[in-house]
This record gives sequence, C-alpha cells and structure tokens, in this order.
Amino acid sequence: MKPFVLISSRPEPQLARAEYLSFLKHCGLIQDQLRHVRVDLHPLPELDLDAISGILVGGSPFNASMPSEEKSALQHRVEREMAGLLDSLVPRDFPFFGACYGVATLGLHQGGTVDTKFGETVSAPAISLTDAGRADPVAQDLPDTFHAYVGHTEAIRDFPETATLLATSGPCPVQMFKVGKNMYATQFHPELDQNALAQRVMAYDGHGYYPSGEAAQTLAVLQGVDVAPSHSLLRNFARKYARE
Repeated sequence: MKPFVLISSRPEPQLARAEYLSFLKHCGLIQDQLRHVRVDLHPLPELDLDAISGILVGGSPFNASMPSEEKSALQHRVEREMAGLLDSLVPRDFPFFGACYGVATLGLHQGGTVDTKFGETVSAPAISLTDAGRADPVAQDLPDTFHAYVGHTEAIRDFPETATLLATSGPCPVQMFKVGKNMYATQFHPELDQNALAQRVMAYDGHGYYPSGEAAQTLAVLQGVDVAPSHSLLRNFARKYARE
C-alpha cells in the first residue's frame, strides 16, 4: 500500500509523537503505512503525490487569525508551506484530511474567514451531520448526532463558497466540511480518545484552551462522554483512499 503522510506542526516532541500514534491507531494503519512529517523541525519536503495515498494534518498551537507581526518566523514558514501544498492538492482534489488546524489551512485557502468568535474550550459537544454529511461515505458510520473532543481558540466565521458543510454544532457552526469530493476538514479531533486527550490537556495548561489550573476538573467533566463514533471518520478515510 502507498503510505499516507501525517503533517504535524507541534513543537513538543512527546505531543507530536502522541498525535502520530493517535492517527495511526484510529486510521487502522501500521507504521509503514503512515509517514510522519514534522514541519516544526524542518521545511516541508516536496511530496510525490503519485507515491502516497493521502495527506493528514494534525492540530497546531498556531493561531492563523493573530496579527502577522505577532507570528513567529516558524509560523510564517509553516503557513506559507501549507498554502503552497494546498495550491497543488486542491486542483487535483487530492485526498486530504485536516483535524482542527486543517480547518484553518483549508478554510483560509478557499477564501473563508477564521477568527475567535466560535472558539471552544476543551469539551465534547453534540455535533450534528447535515444532509450532505449523512450522505458522505467518510461519515457513513456516524449517527446523525455524535460527540467529539474540541479545544480551539479560533474557528471559521465566514464559510467558503467552494466548500460543503458536513457537520455543525450550537457552539461552533462549522465542525466539518469538504472541498471537492476528497478533501476534508474537521474542527473537532477525531484522533483523540480519552487517554490522548488527557495527555494533551495536561501539556497545554495555561494556553487558553480551558481555565488555567483546571486540567483535572476539565477532564473529570468529560470522563463519561463517548466519543468513539468520531474515530470512524479516520478509519473510513484511510479505507476509502488507500492505494496499492
């Protein structure tokens, strides 16, 4: 099988590794089937799209909506490289799945507006599929309403005209969308289960994703919420686009 590629921009080695393992697990892949490219360490390499099955993008500490002068040199580089990559992917309608940071990269590339109006603290809201979402093959195993973990300071405010809305929620109107037939983005994290969420929450105390010093309380509230259905998105994406 031609491998998938996970692009990650988290500068914390343990979190970057944990993110890779989460995608590996919930995509149902083995290590040879998922390459890990860390753009926080090195410039994005040129990807031979004919040699891979698809591209996954994980979350990021970068806020796309912050003023340009406040962004680090690393963030500016990553944003340029991701925009350049999407310039190549979108015309080919190449298989792409971006979780959280994927909304900002793909949404902005397609002319959407991203700001802090619909940010969400760490939680597991009820997310509802639209009619288009219910008909989409990647969402085929999801119930009409399901729960998934979220935690983001910014989200799409103005939806791009080129996109199709697949899922929404009360706190955040754009939870999942697609561009073309094969390019997906979710605001929520389908790669996170309870253990992976706990590691990430503890690591990001004080970063604005929940009240500072309340990691334990935040996790306790979420302990009984079943987010397992959300994982099927990654499994379905990997099954649909795996190529020999």
